[in-house]
Amino acid sequence: MFNKQSAKQPKRQSETSRLWKIISYILLGIFGVMMALPFLWMILGTFKTRPEIMTPAFWPQQFQWQNYREVLSTSNMGDWYKNSLIVAMLSTLSVIFFDSLAGYTFAKFNFPFKKLFFIIILSTLMIPTEMLIIPWYVMAVKYGWVDSYWGIAFPGVITAGGVFLMQQFMRGVPDELLDSARIDGLNEFQIFWKIAMPLSMPAVGALAIFNFLGNWNAFLWPLIVTSQREMMTLPVGMLFFSNESGSAWEMIMTGATLSVLPLMLIFLFFQRYIIQGIALTGLKG
Repeated sequence: MFNKQSAKQPKRQSETSRLWKIISYILLGIFGVMMALPFLWMILGTFKTRPEIMTPAFWPQQFQWQNYREVLSTSNMGDWYKNSLIVAMLSTLSVIFFDSLAGYTFAKFNFPFKKLFFIIILSTLMIPTEMLIIPWYVMAVKYGWVDSYWGIAFPGVITAGGVFLMQQFMRGVPDELLDSARIDGLNEFQIFWKIAMPLSMPAVGALAIFNFLGNWNAFLWPLIVTSQREMMTLPVGMLFFSNESGSAWEMIMTGATLSVLPLMLIFLFFQRYIIQGIALTGLKG
């Protein structure tokens, strides 16, 4: 009797666990559809006519591909794409190099006031961006950086959050490997570049993706430091485009779809690396 009851109990627990798993998948699927529905509505709206987009019809009667041609021909969308890409790439490459170098230095070297300097760097995270706008703009005007790629990118060439991320990860790089490299005659920069950086690629990948997305979506500072339409980044350009389009919602949705398309592709193809980088960084810290 006891053996039969003991055998039934694990079976019931397994069935209960399977049931809860099914319920979890159903709920996640429902929430996933709810989150994806506005994006799908926006994308389908780019293929509708102006009267059709004001109706509750979800699917367009006939796909209007000319909406994309009209947006690309009547706006500076190409220039905005180019500007956003240049600024995001410039900032990302700078952050990867300098944040990794600073993180390696704080993780693997002892020097006077090391902890104090690290605390000062982290304390800058508590300063609101709005408080830095005026000093940034004064500097940009003084050195002639207004309406330039460097003027848009220079506030983000090195980040305190990136330094902290790379410092936490590089603490897990084995010191034995670094000592072996020193014995083999490598200098400190070669050790950083050829050993520490390859071992830190999960964190570097996460840092690069988050920084690229942040610079691609940046709005306030590019809005202030640019005045020429040809030098605007995509978020700023879309603001003026939506104001000029008025009630042409099919044009606004088309422009918005073009602006978020790179972000959707990045999340689609690189989400595994983002999760892996965050998980490994947490384990190494």
